[in-house]
Amino acid sequence: MGLDLTKINKELQDESPEKIIKWALSISNCPILTTNFGPFEASIIYACTKYKPDITIIWCDSGYNTGETYRHANELITRFNLNISIYHPHRSAAHRNAVTGSIPEIDDPMHGEFTEEVKLEPFRRAMQEHRADLWLNNIRKGQTEFRGSLDIASYSSNGVLKISPFFYWEDDELTEYLSNHNLPNETSYFDPTKVLEHRECGLHTT
Repeated sequence: MGLDLTKINKELQDESPEKIIKWALSISNCPILTTNFGPFEASIIYACTKYKPDITIIWCDSGYNTGETYRHANELITRFNLNISIYHPHRSAAHRNAVTGSIPEIDDPMHGEFTEEVKLEPFRRAMQEHRADLWLNNIRKGQTEFRGSLDIASYSSNGVLKISPFFYWEDDELTEYLSNHNLPNETSYFDPTKVLEHRECGLHTT
């Protein structure tokens, strides 16, 4: 899009997530929202579908989510009649575990291959198939060191405009937002490609 991100981020910093989303959608022809149905994800799903109920929502399901996460996803998909597009690895978790082994530790050289197989390849496939010009997501400033270097608006490595409407929000603000809108939360989410809370899996560096 060739936007002046410095100017845009300055203008958006004090705006509400709803206004940020509304603005972003107004300049997009093919927007997508990505979600992992983890903590506080109901906030951005609610906010985005409020303005575009049929927005394409991409979920790269590794097959290793907790039962609570799957039930939470099902609740939100049903409640908001989400236009969900689910991407899985080419092998199921059961197939992979039987042939390759269980989830490797993060210091195991195989962990990079595991991350590529269950998350990064499905994500690249999703982006290629949908050809989005806008990528809405719920990353926030304090989550990882890399995310702290970003802002509300940034570009992915292949030039897609990324918008994170809740970028400067704290957990307590999001908790209040969920409560005010009668939205559920999911706190048992576990990402086997990250393992540690403040570790990047690579999805947002692509």
